[in-house]
Amino acid sequence: MSFLIRVQLPDRPGTLGAVASALGEIGADILSVDVVERGSGLAIDDLVVELPSGRLPDTLITAAESVEGVEVDAVRPYAGILDTHRELELVEEIAEEPKKGLEVFTEGVPKIIRAGWAVVVGPEGTGINRLTASSAAPETRMADVPWFPLERATVLDGEEEWVPETWRELGTELAATPLGKPDRVLVVGRPGGPMFRAAEVARLAHLAGIVAVVLPD
Repeated sequence: MSFLIRVQLPDRPGTLGAVASALGEIGADILSVDVVERGSGLAIDDLVVELPSGRLPDTLITAAESVEGVEVDAVRPYAGILDTHRELELVEEIAEEPKKGLEVFTEGVPKIIRAGWAVVVGPEGTGINRLTASSAAPETRMADVPWFPLERATVLDGEEEWVPETWRELGTELAATPLGKPDRVLVVGRPGGPMFRAAEVARLAHLAGIVAVVLPD
């Protein structure tokens, strides 16, 4: 079974290699590595790791944190491997058929930023309406959303009253970005985390800005 493990580690040569060695000692196989954020002497990396049958995911935490200075932010099951080059492919797919672009984007963006699901909302009366949703998006809808319309990409507080109870129960981390205009907003969720880092929100906003140029109004 594959897991996505997010680690904080000292940004110095050899540390990631030491983590890889520690994971290898418990039989874990690293399938891919993605640098999420770097700065102030620390790096945040996402590792997709395949764990042998019968091994508990807790062993990943123990192994990684056996390396000095390493902390594990989160571990969760993950299907597939990290693909950080799908942005261009997604934009090209949307450009080929812009009328279906919103649906294609909503379905594709969770795979790029490693989220569980995505929805796009727009105005309806005094509230909001779901315009599109990815196949994994929960049926539960948002109501009385205080941040809509949205001027800039941001992390949303998953514990606020507007968040559906089922999302809160799953510990869903949330981020959102306007999609070309403040009243068309993409919301992405990660049930169980990890939290969205600033670099990930910036990446989400950049991608939304590119796609918005292609999408019809």
